[in-house]
Amino acid sequence: PAHAAGSYVLPPMHLKRGEPARHIDAAIHRDAGKIHLGGQEQFYLEGQIAYAVPRENDGMHVWCSTQHPTEMQHHVAHMLGWHAHQVLVECRRMGGGFGGKESQSAMFACCASLAAWKLLCPVKLRPDRDDDMMITGKRHDFVFDFDVGHDDAGRIEGVRVEMVSRAGFSADLSGPVMTRAICHFDNAYWLPNVQIDGYCGKTNTQSNTAFRGFGGPQGAFAVEYILDNIARNVGKDSLDVRRANFYGKTDNNVTPYGQTVEDNVIHELIDELVASSEYKARRAATRAFNETSPILKKGIAITPVKFGISFNVAHYNQAGALVHVYNDGSVLVNHGGTEMGQGLNTKVAMVVAHELGIRMERVRVTATDTSKVANTSATAASTGADLNGKAAQDAARQIRERLAAFAARKAGVPVEDVRFGDDLVVAGELRQSFGDLAREAYVARVQLWSDGFYTTPKLHWDQKALQGRPFYYYAYGAACSEVLVDTLTGEWKLLRADALHDAGKSLNPAIDIGQVEGAFIQGMGWLTTEELWWNQNGKLMTHAPSTYKIPTINDCPEEFNVRLFQNRNVEDSIHRSKAVGEPPLLLPFSVFFAIRDAIAAVGDYKVNPPLRAPATSEAILDAVEAVQATVVSA
Repeated sequence: PAHAAGSYVLPPMHLKRGEPARHIDAAIHRDAGKIHLGGQEQFYLEGQIAYAVPRENDGMHVWCSTQHPTEMQHHVAHMLGWHAHQVLVECRRMGGGFGGKESQSAMFACCASLAAWKLLCPVKLRPDRDDDMMITGKRHDFVFDFDVGHDDAGRIEGVRVEMVSRAGFSADLSGPVMTRAICHFDNAYWLPNVQIDGYCGKTNTQSNTAFRGFGGPQGAFAVEYILDNIARNVGKDSLDVRRANFYGKTDNNVTPYGQTVEDNVIHELIDELVASSEYKARRAATRAFNETSPILKKGIAITPVKFGISFNVAHYNQAGALVHVYNDGSVLVNHGGTEMGQGLNTKVAMVVAHELGIRMERVRVTATDTSKVANTSATAASTGADLNGKAAQDAARQIRERLAAFAARKAGVPVEDVRFGDDLVVAGELRQSFGDLAREAYVARVQLWSDGFYTTPKLHWDQKALQGRPFYYYAYGAACSEVLVDTLTGEWKLLRADALHDAGKSLNPAIDIGQVEGAFIQGMGWLTTEELWWNQNGKLMTHAPSTYKIPTINDCPEEFNVRLFQNRNVEDSIHRSKAVGEPPLLLPFSVFFAIRDAIAAVGDYKVNPPLRAPATSEAILDAVEAVQATVVSA
């Protein structure tokens, strides 16, 4: 209704390359349709919470569960008519965020601070789960209208897509979310002629906001749905159609927004996953099973991921850190990122320990604090370790260089001969513990603390033209999922999932594998069980676990194989690692399209099931009945 009425929270966005209309009209095959993709509640385990304490001389100290302490500082200061330096925002850690505490935490921080200022006493504000879900914004749900032309091999020759998101009653982050959706419609595919039109619809619902992936999953889902249709239209394995459309290594490698894909590993990654998951044999086995099973149907799918890493707004790609070495050799680190269970503080501590050649136990990371590192960016866009790890490394390296110069003078050797490792400093004949050297350096008046700073290079972006280089690099991945669907009840089960993800040269494989596993299950929930429903007055009716169903342990597959792809970032990221927060959320596309594959078996794989997302049991039954009706009418 918002789109029909031309009611938007922001002006529409348009991106075009080539002549899509002409190539669609001239194509041998053509397909068009509408895709419905639902939103998602962040459902962090710890809800929104803020605790404000008035301080002397018109100051306010706010402990807030937030991904963006600096933004909370600005909002509270603005509300009170103060300067930023009068407000201190601190966050030790969050019990989950997923984007829901990037901007949405501001209303709780501001309300608590206003009451604390008025009453001159500490005020804590913590809504219960129902109120939290009723108040805060969600992942944007989207409706896509598409028109595509392709050849006999399934290669896309021209495509047009109209994206309409549910923004809610205000803009919030709907603009950047739409930008990222537009910039991820290509996913891993070369689209020579493409037109994308994005509209942020104004609705009488919550003001929708960030959620892990930030529009990227929505945009990529649309092209995967289109390719899934194309594969069935030309009677080919959807994997073969996807491969036929992949970006090339040296040609067909420029995105619709003008960035050259320089680090493409999707071909090798897919080949490795096809072999390790035994996809070909299992696909044949699902077909054989379905021929003799009229009610229970199996489905299998492989889907790829190419996800851009960096904030779309270039100036957010910066970070600061402070590193203190005490004269007993212990180390204290403060940085601008926030910990929400993703292991950021562990990774930053590892970076500092590695830089100084000391054990991890020597390093302590303190709470994020706007009075220590100023003007921080949100811990979002999967950039937490990239930005803050580099900033902390910069600070630690300066201290190491000072200590190396001191040790070299003491030992009478060139500074290049000084080595740090295993809690020791070795310089010629000198072999001394790090703690002892730090104590002597202090006595010699060597500066043992430093600030570090980092800005992501190579980025430029024209938001009006939607052209430039918005991403420093891409993270890749792929997943293979096999499901069993009951076509009488709509019930389904994930039998096996194999995920292969590119984390570059991983800083911490255990953390990264955990992130992939968690993202896979969370994304699966978004596409299958987590249904948001509003009544006609805009009231959210699914506002508690009783009516809004996130995945449980029973929804996890019995066989869940997650591995990291052996790769090294071509860009100079922190130790050549890659971000792993958001990209793996796209891996469970394979679950949705495996369900769609199982439903298609009802019509002998000749009908494209009109399956909406989330693929709830009701949605599955609707799609099954639609396929059956098409077969009967044919």
